[in-house]
Amino acid sequence: MSHAKIVLWLNLTLRFARSLSRAQFMEGQPQGPPNLRAMGNDAGSQGEERPPAAQETIVTEGTATIVFPCANEVFYNPVQEFNRDLTCAVITEFARIQLGAKGIQIKVPGEDIQKVVVDLSEEEKEKVDLKEGENRLPGDQPRTAVVGEICKEGLLVLEGLAASGLRSIRFAREVPGLQSVIANDASARAVDLIRRNVQLNDVAHLVQPSQADARMLMYQHQKVSERFDVIDLDPYGSPAPFLDAAVQAVSEGGLLCVTCTDMAVLGGNSGETCYSKYGAMALKSRACHEMALRIVLHSLDLHANCYQRFVVPLLSISADFYVRVFVRVFTGQARVKASASKQALVFQCVGCGAFHLQRLGKVVMASGGRVKFSAACGPPVTPECEHCGQRHQLGGPIWAEPIHDLDFVGRVLQAVSANPSRFHTSERIQGVLSVITEELLDVPLYYTLDQLSSTIHCNTPSLLQLRNAVKTDAPTEALWDIMRCWEKECPVKRERLSETSPAFHILSAEPRLQANFTIREDANPSSRQRGLKRFQVNPEAHWGPRPRARPGGKNTGEAEERCRLRHSKRKGLAEDLAQQAAPRLKMFPCKRFKEGNCDRGEQCCYSHDQPTPRASAAPTDCPETPQPEPTRPGAISGPRVG
Repeated sequence: MSHAKIVLWLNLTLRFARSLSRAQFMEGQPQGPPNLRAMGNDAGSQGEERPPAAQETIVTEGTATIVFPCANEVFYNPVQEFNRDLTCAVITEFARIQLGAKGIQIKVPGEDIQKVVVDLSEEEKEKVDLKEGENRLPGDQPRTAVVGEICKEGLLVLEGLAASGLRSIRFAREVPGLQSVIANDASARAVDLIRRNVQLNDVAHLVQPSQADARMLMYQHQKVSERFDVIDLDPYGSPAPFLDAAVQAVSEGGLLCVTCTDMAVLGGNSGETCYSKYGAMALKSRACHEMALRIVLHSLDLHANCYQRFVVPLLSISADFYVRVFVRVFTGQARVKASASKQALVFQCVGCGAFHLQRLGKVVMASGGRVKFSAACGPPVTPECEHCGQRHQLGGPIWAEPIHDLDFVGRVLQAVSANPSRFHTSERIQGVLSVITEELLDVPLYYTLDQLSSTIHCNTPSLLQLRNAVKTDAPTEALWDIMRCWEKECPVKRERLSETSPAFHILSAEPRLQANFTIREDANPSSRQRGLKRFQVNPEAHWGPRPRARPGGKNTGEAEERCRLRHSKRKGLAEDLAQQAAPRLKMFPCKRFKEGNCDRGEQCCYSHDQPTPRASAAPTDCPETPQPEPTRPGAISGPRVG
């Protein structure tokens, strides 16, 4: 009996000690991580003198500093710094627009407060000016929202899958005009880490850690008064399970930011899986990255239509191993009816790669200014391709409307260019956004020069004669006529072409137009002339998608070692096969060595030994008689003429 009492007393004592330690840690006692921000200018040096606890690393990105475990228990990928920088820039401009309509200016560190330009009609501008005049006393300055302070009329932000909380902390420290940021994650280990990092960065007044299923949390905020102004979803893999809840939890005209890293599915490697997740069939093509963006936009709009809502894309990019879309969500039954005409099926030839789009619906202007919606007529192709005679594959539906808002993209580009020191990847952001401003907005998908040239087996034109990616609304027949004209300048050996090949069918027809390949003055785009940076330098060896975070995950060093071994798997296999074949190849003489041209020396896989002369036959008393030369086939035999 006494033994049981002692065991019970020890259990209660240990439980009380554990609770006390946890409470001290939550209050920011010395047992927790050091507050680097309170250290002043010497934070970096003091942080190095006092390293974090074992198996943890301090990571600094932007103005945020987080403690990150070395074990793969919480997901973090430094490669996506460009993603986080771009998101901060986009939300900043979105806050400038939203708060500007309320007469509130935002102040971003490093840039001057300028007059806020908001896309409003004249009547709305007059209402805003009147409201400002009523609320402002004589001599009062206009209201200003700054970074790190709570704005009562600001944006309510949700990061549904926060992991370490780095993105939410950066929002609080870099984006002005925020009312609150909810950093949510389903993992208890991740939420504990978020709390530590929030205290470390002194943003507890803005960032609220939350442990819940992201879908349930968004479903609980469906009421109009409880919706979020900004929802950021950056899951591991596909965001498909979260889209239905996200389109309901975002406010009217709110911003929805979605990342997809399952590019193998969106790129056409598994069309049936893409259909099960996004409701569309992906096709393999050179324009697979743009098709991936349009499939994601189609899926977002399809989910929103179920609740009489629709999406308006602001910015859509494909970078590294993921795609990222920024859309605004609105409500309107009449506008939802037009969603069918914004989607299209894709007919793509398996031979020459020519594609045609078939809209699902059409909009007709009836008499009296009425708008009539009806089903579209099709298909736009014959059973066999008119250019090469091959069959077509059917993909989609995809979003067939513009995937960018050039006005909004210009605002973000201007803000980043005016304050380049704000982000570490500012140069790449400027390069990507500048290229977007040079694209044709209303032309879905594109061809590439190497694709067109390889189809007819000819040399590739220079980038100044034809753009690297051909995005045009011209008919496909005109495009192949241009390539036929180019083939006449760089002829193809047509006798080597098979009669069933696409090249034979395409080149057998004469061009109906004459193409001029003289280089124009405006052939070189401005982004290339200025040498803008479109791709960042590889941040580390074997960079790319990281393994999924798991409870009790192994040390990241071990994971990187396994990744390195998998990365060089094919190369190592080839080297092993070469080593196994080397002894057998050494049995054969090197022909180049005999001719005197082998420069590999000892590294040559063939033998460089001098051939051993064969033993001569025993001499005989009979004189050697010359052997007659063998008669060649078809040669006339007869006496030799000396």
